[in-house]
Amino acid sequence: MSLEARDISFSYVPGRPILHDVNLVVDPGERVVLTAPSGRGKTTLCRVLSGYLRPDAGTVLVDGVELSRARAARSCVPVVRTRSARAARDGVPAARAQGACDGVPAASGSRGSRLRGPRPVQLIWQHPEQAFDPLLRLGRSLAEGVPSRAAARAGGSSGAGSLGAARPAAAHSSVARLEAVRETGLLERFGIREAWLDRFPHELSGGELMRFCIVRALIAEPRYLVCDEMTAMLDAVTQAELWREVIAIASERSMGIVLVSHSPALVDRVATRLFRLI
Repeated sequence: MSLEARDISFSYVPGRPILHDVNLVVDPGERVVLTAPSGRGKTTLCRVLSGYLRPDAGTVLVDGVELSRARAARSCVPVVRTRSARAARDGVPAARAQGACDGVPAASGSRGSRLRGPRPVQLIWQHPEQAFDPLLRLGRSLAEGVPSRAAARAGGSSGAGSLGAARPAAAHSSVARLEAVRETGLLERFGIREAWLDRFPHELSGGELMRFCIVRALIAEPRYLVCDEMTAMLDAVTQAELWREVIAIASERSMGIVLVSHSPALVDRVATRLFRLI
């Protein structure tokens, strides 16, 4: 049972690898900090581990299963997104950019079907605005990440139709999925106000939006969490508050964490092990 990067190599420019033969194993409950000078591939490895980038060589395994298969096996919601814009933003050729759930190749043309929803490895971005569709209200964005089984429980208990044939339909409704988010208690734990659910990403501060980013990752019930300097731009009090909750939840779920941080104090407080990229 582990998250494993096996012989991973990756390059943005052919012949100039930023990752070369990287091997990393993260066990459940571990908190592993990636260390290296700036520009040596920490963020790139985070995106490979979470499936946003496809490596040139090697594979990522989740509990012995290739990441792409582990993701495809979980319940997801098909949606359509523009691939080229996200790829260009990340500085990655569109053909190299993975889908948000299992790396399904784009259909012909500039738009392709992508799968979103629960994944065994969730990435929390350093810049939270990158993680949200600017045209979706934040409550809807949270609802997209809810596992179908959790939405079914919420749909059945909230009176949305009968407990029989109506339940599958309720499981895929935004109302049932958002109710499932509320039932987790994560909104309260991370200080998210009910009124914020009806806002768009640009209407919140970076710190407020980061709370949504963390909650959306956690409601997907991942086995591993990848945190790319998720609190680097927040004040010390907010950093401590968010990490206290993340560590508590990771302990409750025996969830492994891979994180990047340039804060020695945070590393000392959070890490169970350091991994240096050479």
